[in-house]
Amino acid sequence: MAKIATLITDMFEDVEYTDPSKSFNEAGHEVFTIEKEAGKEVKGKQGEAVVTIDKSIDDVSLEDFDALFLPGGFSPDLLREDERFVKFAKAFMDAKKPVFAICHGPQLLITAKALEGRKATGYKSIQVDMEYAGATVVDEEVVVCQDQLVTSRQPDDIPAFSKESLRILEQLNN
Repeated sequence: MAKIATLITDMFEDVEYTDPSKSFNEAGHEVFTIEKEAGKEVKGKQGEAVVTIDKSIDDVSLEDFDALFLPGGFSPDLLREDERFVKFAKAFMDAKKPVFAICHGPQLLITAKALEGRKATGYKSIQVDMEYAGATVVDEEVVVCQDQLVTSRQPDDIPAFSKESLRILEQLNN
């Protein structure tokens, strides 16, 4: 089963991490959280979820994982200030490994300059930024581009987001 890297820090949107992660785990995949410091606890912006970080960004590489998960909230905006997270996200896009980004998650892909020529969606307030980054932005609950990039807009889209992400992960096993 797949090993999924998750870039996450404080102020992530709680359910945008917890619900897809639960779906991934229930399907037999492993979800690893990555931040600046392993063992650190990060808190969701709603105060409902607390996550202990599995690995430091300095201790991981593209080769360690099969897919990348980018939950939304303020977390992606905070992480994209650090070039290590931007390069890590770009590596997945360049290698055509699965990338799952919901809500504000695509902000890391914008900073990585990895959306040009891609069809995608994101939270309403970042859609124009995605367009400036070269993406064809559509306002749909889930967008799958080249059977590699899965994007969604908001928490209401989580069921469709998780379903398509799991479909892409299933293809890895075939």
